[in-house]
Amino acid sequence: MTKLPTYPYSSIEIHSRIEEIEKQPFTNFSSEKDAIHFALDCIDLTTLEGNDTMEKIELLCNNAIKYQTAAVCVYPVFVKQAKQLLKSDPIRVASVAGAFPSGQSPIDIKIAEVEYAVAQGADEIDMVISRGLFLEEKYETVYNEIVSIKKACQEACLKVILETGELIEPDLIYKASILAMNAGADFIKTSTGKISINATPDAFLVMLDAIFQYYNDTKKQIGIKPAGGITDLHTTLLYLKILDKVLGVKWLSSIFFRIGASRLAFNLYDFLKT
Repeated sequence: MTKLPTYPYSSIEIHSRIEEIEKQPFTNFSSEKDAIHFALDCIDLTTLEGNDTMEKIELLCNNAIKYQTAAVCVYPVFVKQAKQLLKSDPIRVASVAGAFPSGQSPIDIKIAEVEYAVAQGADEIDMVISRGLFLEEKYETVYNEIVSIKKACQEACLKVILETGELIEPDLIYKASILAMNAGADFIKTSTGKISINATPDAFLVMLDAIFQYYNDTKKQIGIKPAGGITDLHTTLLYLKILDKVLGVKWLSSIFFRIGASRLAFNLYDFLKT
């Protein structure tokens, strides 16, 4: 693994860029309604609670079919049920695995959980990095863990959660983004949704800058997934506008963009009916 690069913008500069982007019209959407329709298509409809039941998973999958979201995201023990419920629909099944949400387990246990989820039929795996190791600057260890989990995914898409609310500093978020992509991430994702600071426009912009730089260096296109706390139309439109302006039309597809949400889908669906 090569030395991780330094992020060139300060927090003040990031905030100024977001304010400027927010004032501008969309480039690649004809209207706000068009953008909201795209957002609904890109949602990973999610339930990740300790009180999840088979009944809740059935409701989740029925809602995913109703809203036609990109995927559902569940714990590994519910993957098989979700696959069965969605077998006649193109909606994908994602599973958190690898000691979600803390990342604080031995790598063998993380790999075993990923292998279990894949064997149950998961199309996508959402893993979380070991933030403690990363903050201790044990970058090689974190890199090797992602490489091992990517291998365990086999053909499944790997989304790597950075938990940006615990990294905080733009430079750390940028470094973690580059590290994850170098290690084989198909997507980088902001948050688990399990801490007080989840997705933020500032962290999202830093991650998009990292994806843009990585694409320029490698010509490999990596996806992005903001998750946690995105529940209303205004916030959704801001994230879409940042994506539109920074990465552009190549990323305006559920192949390269997802939103992790459990409450947002209803609000978007309700808006589109009006």
